[in-house]
Amino acid sequence: MTTHRRTPIARRAFTLIEVMIVIAIILALSGLIGVALFSRRDDAKRDTVKIDLNNFKQALDLFRHDFERYPKDEEGVKVLWDKTALDAEADQTKWKGYLKEPMPTDRWGSPWGYRQVSEHGDESRFDLWSYGPDKQDGTEDDLTSWTTSSGDGSGPIDAPPLPSPRPK
Repeated sequence: MTTHRRTPIARRAFTLIEVMIVIAIILALSGLIGVALFSRRDDAKRDTVKIDLNNFKQALDLFRHDFERYPKDEEGVKVLWDKTALDAEADQTKWKGYLKEPMPTDRWGSPWGYRQVSEHGDESRFDLWSYGPDKQDGTEDDLTSWTTSSGDGSGPIDAPPLPSPRPK
């Protein structure tokens, strides 16, 4: 009779070093992906503010069409969604909801800057701006109605101003 002795089969497990190397590779890859995603998130927020700026500009032009003026500095952009912000002398029957949703602040939480008479070129237009991510006035990251979104001052973002209203 022959008896076979079974020899235990040794299973090879991962060593601590191998596990640590895999974890380090995963962390490095997730760090690279995270940096790329966060930079795209900032770009996306900036693009969203540009869209908001253009929505405001269209609403301001509609307001001008109805009232033959842009909102006064005292009224500000609030008048685009809140009828009570209208000047007491204004004909409130002309007012429409120019923006569906109130937008008192930009995407970074700063109030929108608005001036009825532009100080940057055509005085028949308005000035509208966002202070940008740094929330400081006059810095390179500001988004404005009178320059391109790149902040290089190379020209207007949108179409030329409306013609002057007809006299009554």
